[in-house]
Amino acid sequence: MIAASELTYNELPQLSGVMTGENLFDMGDIGHSELVRGKLAFMSPTGYIHGIVEVDIASVLRDFVRRHKLGKVLGGEVGIYTQRNPDTVRGADVAFISYQRLSKVKSPNYLDIAPELVVEILSPNNRWGEISEKIDEYFAIGVQIVWIADPKHRQIFAYSSPTILQRFKTEDRIGGGTVLPGFSASVAELFGEDNER
Repeated sequence: MIAASELTYNELPQLSGVMTGENLFDMGDIGHSELVRGKLAFMSPTGYIHGIVEVDIASVLRDFVRRHKLGKVLGGEVGIYTQRNPDTVRGADVAFISYQRLSKVKSPNYLDIAPELVVEILSPNNRWGEISEKIDEYFAIGVQIVWIADPKHRQIFAYSSPTILQRFKTEDRIGGGTVLPGFSASVAELFGEDNER
């Protein structure tokens, strides 16, 4: 197998064989991608609305988490191992991980300990089958809450298990459950006032 660090961007689509999370990390910035059961999966860059929502949600969560010294809020498609041998590395839009869990991370590249909260932001080309697969993977590794943010309809689906969810509309407030006790924010705030459509 070709060493990942020796590949050029134009050679990436021809990569064959089973990759590891370490191979993926060693490639550096190859664009928006995930590793799914050892196979590289390229994705289109997100649109600007997605970027606005990602920053808005991360900012609200980070303010609360910092104020209460609970852990770290991560953004920017942070890599999370959801399976090993063959490896699957998912890129979460936003995640919260407590200091307790963060102290157990052993990998020098992607999270090998599940964060408590993961936020996925829907893009126009997302299919629910793909989203459902990610939700299942997140809960299987110990994620406690998954938010699926829908910018088009300005709503959030909050999953506490793969089959238990609650829908929060613009006029609602969403809490952090046992993961972020005391957290409460309006859905409108999470989507920001400047990206109303």
